[in-house]
Amino acid sequence: MPLILLSGIPMCIHIGTAYALDHKTALGFRGASLAVSISLWISTLVLVIYVIYSKKFKHTWEGFSSESLRHIPINLKLALPSAAMVCLECWAFELLVLIAGTMPNAELTTSVIAMCVNTEDIAYMCTSGLSATVSTRVSNELGAGNPDKAKQTMATTLKLSVVLALLIVLALVIGHDIWAGFFTDDLSIIKAFASMTPFLAISIALDAFQVVFTGVTRGCGWQNLAVIVNVATFFCIGMPMATLLGFKFKLYSKVKPNKKSLFLRLLTQECSYSQTHIRHFHLL
Repeated sequence: MPLILLSGIPMCIHIGTAYALDHKTALGFRGASLAVSISLWISTLVLVIYVIYSKKFKHTWEGFSSESLRHIPINLKLALPSAAMVCLECWAFELLVLIAGTMPNAELTTSVIAMCVNTEDIAYMCTSGLSATVSTRVSNELGAGNPDKAKQTMATTLKLSVVLALLIVLALVIGHDIWAGFFTDDLSIIKAFASMTPFLAISIALDAFQVVFTGVTRGCGWQNLAVIVNVATFFCIGMPMATLLGFKFKLYSKVKPNKKSLFLRLLTQECSYSQTHIRHFHLL
């Protein structure tokens, strides 16, 4: 509970800081970036102070010793593939915006795709807590020699993730115009975002499975497998499809299809990602 409260403090500060720097200074959009940096530093300092002065962590750090260096290579074997796994997924979403910028009417297309990606990120954060939970729980159960309980944990987490995703999708479908209004007051962009809502809703629903599978992958120590799957699905399947749908088949000729072609690519790669992991887990 204290960690939740301490995370809420920087978020509240960030809202005010971002608004002030963006609208009340000459920094413009650069003010938003500066606000993010300030908020992250505040969050870091608050957590450091909490760890130092909280009695819960008094035995966590008892001074530097060479003992800590012995486990660095072992940790890196898991940490580096884990970082690559997450980065590849994030980069795939960011590339959507870059590709949108190369299409006709780039200002509208880029704005809508950026809104979709940010919405997807927010939905992802809502289910990422379940991903962290299932990762820890699965690793504990496997370490204790209870593979059946690990599978049960995965199944339960999947159900919770799907329910949470459906609630988010329902809210988005009902209030997509209100949500888009938080990003812009341009009616053409709001209307274009509304046309993307069905694709975005499907993507969020599929991502609920993907997030849980990612957590299970970490819990099982399959980070190397996940890197291969991410490269194959996001970049060997997704990016070629984006190129074909967006350019080869001339879907960029109209405003609506070009945005949809990019998100169809995203849906395809998420389906491939989830299907690959489902098959792998079924073999256990």
